[in-house]
Amino acid sequence: MEKADTPLRQVQANIAKACTIARREAGDVTLVAVSKTHPAEAIEPLLVQGQRHFGENRVQEAQGKWPALREAYPAAQLHLIGQLQSNKAEDAVALFDVIHSLDRPSLVKALAKAMDKLDRRIPCFVQVDVGVEEQKGGCPVADLPGLLEQARAADIPVAGLMCIPPFEIEPAPFFAFLDRLASDHGLDGRSMGMSGDYETAVKLGATHVRVGTALFGERASPL
Repeated sequence: MEKADTPLRQVQANIAKACTIARREAGDVTLVAVSKTHPAEAIEPLLVQGQRHFGENRVQEAQGKWPALREAYPAAQLHLIGQLQSNKAEDAVALFDVIHSLDRPSLVKALAKAMDKLDRRIPCFVQVDVGVEEQKGGCPVADLPGLLEQARAADIPVAGLMCIPPFEIEPAPFFAFLDRLASDHGLDGRSMGMSGDYETAVKLGATHVRVGTALFGERASPL
């Protein structure tokens, strides 16, 4: 097998290998390059190599660096993967193409209002708190049916479910659980898996993996 010559090519090869093992098509998995905290000059090399999906955590940070990048690369797709405050919903709908962190009724209302105002419906993943960790956000599993019903009634396109498993615990059971939840609710999308576990996530049904460190390297620690 030809050796990958860049981190992007290596991650793509790993996804393809995991898909082969799971008897899936590599094209069914969207690689979201997590560019949060990285400057435009670190992002552009991936754009040059053909990467088109990027993930940001904060609306304000994305507003600062993406308008110029999108002017140069209009096919770039921007994913909001961090928690979203309701008062930033309109800014998020204006800037992003996909939201991965819909997790509460108040945010459903704010996003629906923003989408109506801007006449722009963008797909949203409902984030599920699979590890019962309040600090990460996410809809409690018991509240998921009601939140999905509310989102659909508000004409928000529900792309699927998203999760962030607890750190330092084997993630596979959490990925399998999210896959089952998505199936039970008739949803196609599963946003799960990061740099340390995206291959496992792909084998267990991920349609979107959010990979940062494996593409950009370790982020500098604050002093």
